[in-house]
Amino acid sequence: MMQKEISLKNGPGLALRMQMKNAALLVIRAKKGFVMCGYLNMSIAEKLGDAACMVTGVDTFDDVLIAKVVKVSQKAIELGVMEGMTGKEALDVLS
Repeated sequence: MMQKEISLKNGPGLALRMQMKNAALLVIRAKKGFVMCGYLNMSIAEKLGDAACMVTGVDTFDDVLIAKVVKVSQKAIELGVMEGMTGKEALDVLS
């Protein structure tokens, strides 16, 4: 497992990467929410009331930051995150 601190607009984020059998599981957590890869479940994040965003086709932390957000939980929408933002833009809103 790898972890790294990511600089965000309003403070640091915590990036985690775990290599699974066929691909990497990635998540970057900010103060108010997180951006996750497609391995994680948006329905559960929604059910739990998390401010969550999903990007797909990523393998590195940099990939997450430049990828376009394809799914957004209601809580993240309420905080100002929109589909089509980059992962970095979403994390800055959630920081």
